[in-house]
Amino acid sequence: MNNPFNILNKNTGTPITDEPTAADLAARIKNIIDSSDLVLFMKGIPDAPQCGFSANVVAILNHLKVEFKTFDILSDMDIRQGVKEFSNWPTYPQLYFKSKLVGGNDIITEMYESGDLQQVINS
Repeated sequence: MNNPFNILNKNTGTPITDEPTAADLAARIKNIIDSSDLVLFMKGIPDAPQCGFSANVVAILNHLKVEFKTFDILSDMDIRQGVKEFSNWPTYPQLYFKSKLVGGNDIITEMYESGDLQQVINS
């Protein structure tokens, strides 16, 4: 991908907007992660990422033309901190595939460039 921050192409991501808030935090996080094969915890939404790293991962997923759901961690500080503890991963974005953490921006970019990301997603 020549310009990973080019997010002007068709977005294949869908923000999660109907996540139940009554459950305990761990259950809420698990529900979000289990809501789709690909879930991206990011800053902002696919159409308006709020950081370059989130924009990069969205652009990569759009380029691969895969369907994914997103959760805007800026909209819920409990989820924002809770996901870090849940995954034992300190930064965002965080991409989950089939309920397992794949990694953050650096790992996703490396996997995309090597072709490994597409192989994982197609498995």
